[in-house]
Formats: sequence, C-alpha cells, structure tokens
Amino acid sequence: MRAILFLLPVLLLAAGPEYTSDGQLKFPEAYREWVFLSSGLGMTYAAPDANQKQRFDNVFVNPEAYRSFLKTGQWPDKTVFVLEIRDAESHVSINQGGNTQGAVTAVEVEVKDSTAKTGLWTFYNFPQGPGSAAKAIPGDARCYQCHGKNTAVENTFVQFYPTLLEVAQRKGTLKPGFAK
Repeated sequence: MRAILFLLPVLLLAAGPEYTSDGQLKFPEAYREWVFLSSGLGMTYAAPDANQKQRFDNVFVNPEAYRSFLKTGQWPDKTVFVLEIRDAESHVSINQGGNTQGAVTAVEVEVKDSTAKTGLWTFYNFPQGPGSAAKAIPGDARCYQCHGKNTAVENTFVQFYPTLLEVAQRKGTLKPGFAK
C-alpha cells in the first residue's frame, strides 16, 4: 500500500489531457512540475515592433510524452504541451541589466489526442488560468497553419528545444524538407 501511495503523485504528473463532460480541456494544473523544454525571449511570428513589450515563452511537456520522445523521436498520443507566456521585466530588485520573468500573461496548450473530435493536434487558450477549462481553438486559426508548415517534428517546434532536436536528428524523425 505504501508503494502505491508513493507512486500516485508520479502517475498524476504523467497524465495526459483531461476533459470536461462537454469536451473542453481542463487546465493542466501541475504543468510546472512537468519537463521544462525551453524558454525564449521576445519570440514573435510577425515583424518585431519596437513598442511591443518583450515576453518570455516557457514550454513544458508532460513527462510521459517526454520519455517516449527520447526513445522514439516522436510524440505519443496524449502529449500535452504548455506554453506559458510571461512579461519580461528589467531593473527588478538588485538587477541592473538584462531581464527577469514577471507575471504570467497567457497560457496556451497544444494536445495530441487521436480521440479528439477536433483533430489529432488541437490548440487551446486559457485566459482564465488555473481552475478553468477551454474550448478548442477553431481549426482555421493561424496557429494550425503555422505549426503544420514550420515545425521540425510532427506539429511541434522541436527546433527550439536543442536537446530534443538532437534526438530527432538521431532517430530520423525530422519532417521531410525541414531546414534548420
């Protein structure tokens, strides 16, 4: 019994997507305990705007999916990515140069789920944050076309996760025609 109770938190961390009875994705509450893949600063898919505040993008993936990717170079069914977007702040406390991460401004999620009615890869936006649920972003949104066209492995930007890019290269799972 003690061994089962000890393993329970590990199993909860490795869980895939959870949905409400009406098909909305539940906010992945424990995502900060998942595998941290990378952080970017000021990344944008449009021309940079000098007046736009820079933000940090932090990417997390559920542990079970990460372990599977290391073995195969592909994302298994029930993979969940969380993109946490935070304000970049300067001159915080004793910091006189550079940036630190500030408040969370957005949380977006991408799910690989073969049972989803919305398609194999689905995007969600969580403006209400923890404790909320989100409907799938409609399939005609730009994120679907961008991920379909510009990602290194399946529907994911593995090119921005250096250790996983090496795995994909070794396993031969980069998309045909992907240019680093």
